[in-house]
Amino acid sequence: MRRIMMAIAAAVLVAAPLTVGTPAQAAPEGLTATEVTFTGNGGVTLHGTVLAPTGGDARKPAVVLLEGAGSRGRGYLRAEAEAYARHGIVTLTYDKRSTGYSLVHRDYSVLADDALAGLRLLRARPDVDPEKTGLWGLSEGAFVAPIAANRSTDVTFVITVGAVGMTPAEETAWAYGQYLRHAGVRGPLPRLMQTSVVRATIDFGLFAEAGFDPVPHWERVRQPVLTQWGELDRDAVPSLSSRLIGGALDRGGNPHHTVRVVAGTNHDLHRTEDDGFDRLPLLPAGYGDFEAAWIADPSIEAPGVAFPAEAAIVDSAPRGWWDTTWARLATAALLLGALVAGVVRRGAWLPAGLVAATVAGTLAYLFFLLVVAGKVAGPVVLGQPLAWLALQLLAVSTVAAAAWRRRPIEGALFAVWAVQWLTSC
Repeated sequence: MRRIMMAIAAAVLVAAPLTVGTPAQAAPEGLTATEVTFTGNGGVTLHGTVLAPTGGDARKPAVVLLEGAGSRGRGYLRAEAEAYARHGIVTLTYDKRSTGYSLVHRDYSVLADDALAGLRLLRARPDVDPEKTGLWGLSEGAFVAPIAANRSTDVTFVITVGAVGMTPAEETAWAYGQYLRHAGVRGPLPRLMQTSVVRATIDFGLFAEAGFDPVPHWERVRQPVLTQWGELDRDAVPSLSSRLIGGALDRGGNPHHTVRVVAGTNHDLHRTEDDGFDRLPLLPAGYGDFEAAWIADPSIEAPGVAFPAEAAIVDSAPRGWWDTTWARLATAALLLGALVAGVVRRGAWLPAGLVAATVAGTLAYLFFLLVVAGKVAGPVVLGQPLAWLALQLLAVSTVAAAAWRRRPIEGALFAVWAVQWLTSC
C-alpha cells in the first residue's frame, strides 16, 4: 500500500502544476551559486539561481533552463544546471511564475517573455559571452523556447529535450495510451481516455493551451537548434515530433538543425529502469558533453541512434453527434430528471441509488486517471483496472435493477449513458 501511495503522489507531481519554493543550495566544488531576482512579463518578480564555473577570465556561454509542465521549482533542474556549469556554461534556473500559471490556465507567450527576461540577466554578467547565450527547454519548455527565439536576437541558440511537434491535446492523448497499456490495461479504457476524456477537459476549459500548434513558431526560428529525445521517451511522440519540427525548420530555411537521440533515456533524458516509464533523477554518463561541444560548434553531428517504432496518434474527433461532450451531458441531464421523477412519484430508490453510485464512481475514476496523467491505474485484472471492472459490474447490476423494478425509461437512459462513458463508443 505504501508503494502505491508513493506512486500516486509522484504521478500527481508530474501531472499537476504545483508551486514549490526552492531554498538556496550551496554550490558544489568548482562552481559558484548566486541567488537572483528578475522581472518577468507583467511585472512579476521571478526568483532564480545562477550557477557558474569558477576561475578563468574568458567569457563563457550561458543558457536559461526552462522546465516542463508544472511549477516544481528551480531545484528540479539542478542536476542539469550543474552538469552544464561543469562544462564551462553559465546557467540560470528559476521558479516558474505562479501568477497566471495553473493547471487550467497558462500562456506560452507570457512564459516566453519570462525566459527572455532571464536571458537578459545572464547577458548582463561580466563572465558571459553575449554571442553565445541561449535557451534550453524541456517538454513544455520546448513549446516556449521557439516563441522566445523568434522575439529576440539575444537568443543565439536553442536546445530542447523531449520537444513535442503536435498540439498538447494530441500528445497527451498519445501518452495516455502509452502509460495505460504499459500498466497492462486493454480494452476500451485507453481509447476512452484518449478521446472522450481529452475532449471533455477541453470543452470544460480544463486543458490549458490544448490546441497550441508549435510548428508555425519553429518555422520562424533562424538560430542553430539542437533537438534531443530520449530513445525511450513515452510522452513526446518523439519520432513524429522530430519529423514535424525538422520539417518546420527546413521550410523556414534554417540549415542549422541537429537531431540527437540518446540511448537508454526517458522523456527527461534521464536514465530509466522501467523502459522509459519512470522518472528517476539520474543523469546518464557524460551528460552535457555533446551539448557543450555543440554550443561551441553547432555544425557537429550527433551520434546516430534511431527512434524505435511508436504507436500512431489517435484521432480524437467525435464519431458522430452522440459522441460529443454535449451529447453526454444531455443524456446525463435526462437521466437525472427521470431518476428524480421516479423517486418523487414511485419511491424508486434502488435504481436511483445504483445509478448515482455508478455515475459518481465512473466520473471519479476517470478524473483520477486525468489527474495522474494515466500513470497510475491501480491493480489490473484480466486487462482491466480492478476499479473499472467493478464499475462495469455495477453498471450491469443497475440495468438489471431497473428492469426488475420496471423502470424502462431510466434503464434505457442509463444504458445509453453507460455506453457513452464505459466504452469508447
